[in-house]
Amino acid sequence: MKITGSSLERTSFTGKQLIHDNSKKVLFVGRSNVGKSSLINKLLGRKRLAHTSSKPGKTISINYYRVNTNNGISSSYFYFVDLPGYGFAKISKTESRRVRDLISAFFRTVENAKLAVLLIDSRRGFMDSDLEMISQILDKKIKLLTVLTKSDKLRNSELIGQKKVLQKKFGLNAVSFTIKSNHNKEEMLKLINKALME
Repeated sequence: MKITGSSLERTSFTGKQLIHDNSKKVLFVGRSNVGKSSLINKLLGRKRLAHTSSKPGKTISINYYRVNTNNGISSSYFYFVDLPGYGFAKISKTESRRVRDLISAFFRTVENAKLAVLLIDSRRGFMDSDLEMISQILDKKIKLLTVLTKSDKLRNSELIGQKKVLQKKFGLNAVSFTIKSNHNKEEMLKLINKALME
C-alpha cells in the first residue's frame, strides 16, 4: 500500500454529521491528550493535518481523514477516524456527556471499521476508561492494535514492563511510539494495511 495523499474530509460534532457509508475505516481512540493527532500526522507524513492541542479535552468532535492509496494497479481510499479523547476529569459534566454520547453514536452506526488503534500513555498505563473503550470495540468485532505513546519518557526497562503488564493482564500486544522518531512507524503501517486487506 502506497499512500498518495491525505486530507480532512469531515469534522462531526453530532451523530447526524457522521459519515455513514461502507468505506473502510481505521479508528484512533484513547484518553485525552494521549497523542492521537500526533500519531495520525506521523503515519501520514504530515506535520499539521490533524490538529494537536496541549489542552486535554479541547476537541469534542470526530474527524475523518481521507487517505488515498495506490497498490500499483488501482487507486483507492479509506478513512483514518480520530475519535474525541475520553477520561479527562477537568471538563464539565455536560462536555463529558457530549463526548460519551458522540462516541456511543459512532459505535452504534459505524460500518466497515477494519481496525481500532488504542493509544495508551506509557507513563500512566492502562486505566478503567480504556477497558470501557475496548469493550465497545470488541462488541463491534473490530480488530485492535494497542500503541504505547510518549515512550521516550520511559527507560527501556520500564517500557518493557508496561508491555508485559498489558500482555499478562489484558492479552494485549503493544507497539511503542514517540513523536520524536519514526520508530515502529513502518510496523504500524504494515499492521494497518493487513487489517484493511482482510
